[in-house]
Amino acid sequence: MPELPEVETVRTGLAPTLDGARLERIEARRPDLRFPLPPDFAHRLTGARVLSLQRRAKYLLAPLDSGETLIMHLGMTGRFEIERGEGSGEIGGAPGAFHYPAPVGGKHAHVVLETDAGARVIYSDARRFGFMDLVRSDALSAYPAFAAMGPEPLGPDFTAEALVQALAGRRQAIKLLLLDQRVVAGLGNIYVCEALHRARLSPFTPGGEAPLKRLKPLVAAIKAVLEEAIAAGGSTLRDYVAADGSLGYFQHSFRCYGREDQPCLRDGCAGAIARAAQGGRSTFHCTVCQV
Repeated sequence: MPELPEVETVRTGLAPTLDGARLERIEARRPDLRFPLPPDFAHRLTGARVLSLQRRAKYLLAPLDSGETLIMHLGMTGRFEIERGEGSGEIGGAPGAFHYPAPVGGKHAHVVLETDAGARVIYSDARRFGFMDLVRSDALSAYPAFAAMGPEPLGPDFTAEALVQALAGRRQAIKLLLLDQRVVAGLGNIYVCEALHRARLSPFTPGGEAPLKRLKPLVAAIKAVLEEAIAAGGSTLRDYVAADGSLGYFQHSFRCYGREDQPCLRDGCAGAIARAAQGGRSTFHCTVCQV
């Protein structure tokens, strides 16, 4: 499943086409994705102008001048393709195609958004684990997925002091707590593994036992690894095509994730990367320097 940097990469790829665009024609080729599309989905979108394309955790948000916000979640195989209008001089691109390729177009193309500039934004989803919804913009904070969501990890509210408070008294492993969207929004397995390794903190440490002096470098590592991944275009992406042809390459910078039985890359560490199961996910960590 795409994580925060991948969703942000998709957002920046779509924004030049959707920011300020009026949606002139909507084609919903099936009534549902993971969940049914909202009532009168195409009618409610037709004629609306996208104010700006935003992201909250792993969700794409498109506030509209109609007073509603289009919520989009990519699930596991959801992806967008842009087809430019004739005579634009631009070619189509896929802003965030997954490392494990999923078919685009054909029977897997489920929703098409056509703008007043003649661009077509095509949403394809082979496994249909993604979804789209429409809610009143002034009620967005009460939307079930957002109501109890924690702070954005790249925002000013995510600090070591705030993390100490969120983890206070918790006996669950810190790796699993960081994946809890109520603690911090948008973190996924890859980047939590990478951040814990950078901070030299064991993923099995009970959250409530991690002192402030250990959480300060962890928060800094989380922010750094996310910023570097966004700059690289993500890592679970096979291909990211923007106007400048940018590609997603952060997977080449992994220092622990997916490196089972390989030497730890930390200078002076003689350890090796091990894999363990936590909460149904693989945890990669150094057996020597992460304590």
